[in-house]
Amino acid sequence: MTSFFLRRLGQMLITLVGISIISWVVITQAPGSPIALTMDPKVSPKVIEQMMKNYDLDKPIYLQYYLWLKKLFTGKLYSFKDGRPVMEKIGERIGNTLLLNLVATLIIFSLAIPLGIFSARRQYSFLDNLGTFGAYLGISTPGFWIAYLLILETVILFGYPVLGMRSFVTEGFTTAELVLDRGWHLTLPSIIMAIHGIAGISRYTRSSMLEVIRQDYIRTAKAKGVPQETVYYKHALRNALLPIITIFGFLIPNLIGGSIIIESVFAWPGIGRLSFQAVLARDYPVVMTILTISAVLTLLGNFIADILYGIADPRIRYG
Repeated sequence: MTSFFLRRLGQMLITLVGISIISWVVITQAPGSPIALTMDPKVSPKVIEQMMKNYDLDKPIYLQYYLWLKKLFTGKLYSFKDGRPVMEKIGERIGNTLLLNLVATLIIFSLAIPLGIFSARRQYSFLDNLGTFGAYLGISTPGFWIAYLLILETVILFGYPVLGMRSFVTEGFTTAELVLDRGWHLTLPSIIMAIHGIAGISRYTRSSMLEVIRQDYIRTAKAKGVPQETVYYKHALRNALLPIITIFGFLIPNLIGGSIIIESVFAWPGIGRLSFQAVLARDYPVVMTILTISAVLTLLGNFIADILYGIADPRIRYG
């Protein structure tokens, strides 16, 4: 087990370095300059030259990457846009994004897996076909389009704003009213973020369950008179969860970077919205730091998925 951990750690570090180098090259070589976007077009060339030196943009690309990496690990990385420390800007918003995505993830797994099992147990029934149609509809419908429709309908029906994390005026609110106000603003974006996950994971669960319940040991359990609930939820579900574990590994990086569109639509002050604004401003330090965090979470998610494989299936051993 120790050799497995060390081997995976080495692979993760090499992969992370490769991702950061490729991301840096792609971002810095994209059209547009942070200097041109943040300064008056009439400013003198000398001022532009000085700003290029201040941002290290006058240096070769490999040296820019080294300086960015050095500043990242020493905590001296500053935003091109406002000069604030990058980690401070991310720290202010990371809790908001985690709250939104954790609620969406809880909604996904609390609904998708039971729906998938229900459809598998009633294969080709009316409800199964209805669920399949709803899943394809949920997967194919753009999230931002649903968001705009629901925002419009909510405002028309309730006359209450849903943008941001809280109402514009909260002075005089009691603690209970503040909690309800936060819950109101959290409900709609988290549901919209969960739609695609529910649709996809419910279909994966259904497909995996159908494959498992055709196995000999399931037929044997049924022949012995084991209750249906025990057969499906104890014997079949454990093996059917293996493909779902892979998806769970990819959901971990989504806790940080998977809500760019929804956060922008709902004016939610999170990491996704910050990264979108940073890309538009060519704020390389912010963009690269967020990409690096997402890459670390992606690798961590894959590693956790490998561990969960061993827990779900005792036949898997790591050496």
